[in-house]
Amino acid sequence: MNQSKAKQKKFIVLISLLFILTIITFIISLNLGVVRIAPIDVFKTLMGQGTARDQLVLIDFRLPRMVLALLIGAGLAVSGAILQGVTKNELADPGILGINTGAGFMVILFIYFFQGSMNSVSTLGIFLMPLFALAGAVLAAFLIYVLAWKKGIDPVRLILVGIGVNSGFGAAIVIFQLKMNPQDFMQAAVWLSGDIWGTNWKFVAILAPLILLLIPFSLYKGHILNIMNLGDQVATGLGIHVEKERRILLLAAVALAGFSVAAGGGIAFLGLVAPHIAKRLIGPKHQLFLPLTAVLGSFVLLLADTIGKNLLAPTQIPVGIVVAIFSAPYFIFLLMKAK
Repeated sequence: MNQSKAKQKKFIVLISLLFILTIITFIISLNLGVVRIAPIDVFKTLMGQGTARDQLVLIDFRLPRMVLALLIGAGLAVSGAILQGVTKNELADPGILGINTGAGFMVILFIYFFQGSMNSVSTLGIFLMPLFALAGAVLAAFLIYVLAWKKGIDPVRLILVGIGVNSGFGAAIVIFQLKMNPQDFMQAAVWLSGDIWGTNWKFVAILAPLILLLIPFSLYKGHILNIMNLGDQVATGLGIHVEKERRILLLAAVALAGFSVAAGGGIAFLGLVAPHIAKRLIGPKHQLFLPLTAVLGSFVLLLADTIGKNLLAPTQIPVGIVVAIFSAPYFIFLLMKAK
């Protein structure tokens, strides 16, 4: 009982600290960028008393991008945590398994056949793109699940199949990229490397309800993940319909990844690293572990976006590259530890 209370206190401290760090990063990011805006001018603009230029930069461009970074970071992190729990594989991640690439492939198809240019996404396109991304993510997950199934899901087989599916979708993406005009090719290349490009409030209005519904649903299913970690036989003995719950949780993870890719491109490693760090900080109990993972994912992606926008300004580094630079060493460490 005392240990449980200590965990709760530790959780409150950790999540409060992450919230504070996220707020600080958010405020700093509002001030920084190609157009620097003084803190007092940021405050005036948020109160509706700023100049037309500051209003345009902050409200129309910078704020929606930052809100999307928070949503995408939480979505990818929770998606990775669910995948690791369901598959019992520490290396499971929507980017590594090919789910992100499947979603990206369908988005590239949509852009190639219906939009013509990534710079002119119509209002209808903003509504349809998350659906195309979800369809691609579901297709990739279905292929992985079917090909990896052999009297159950073997963790090593799952990763190998996922890498194969990832490569297949990656090759298909390149084929369509080569058919694009040079401008669209470069735009697609940057987006696929992980670029928060849907920086308008319409995209926020579409994605926010979807992600903010799926994350609480995943938290609600935390106790199921705890039981499933005990093994399929034990879970079945405790009255859990294992395959049914596994499919529901996989669908939630795939949907989170698909919607996140629609706005953030192919951001890899975040769904791998954030759950691992959160688990080391608070332990494997999903009721505590999942919320911490969500907040940590939001903080990491917002920080990475802030660094990417300002490190080599006026040139912007895609956020996916910044995440990969910091996450790749940890991924290698996990591979070396894996048995």
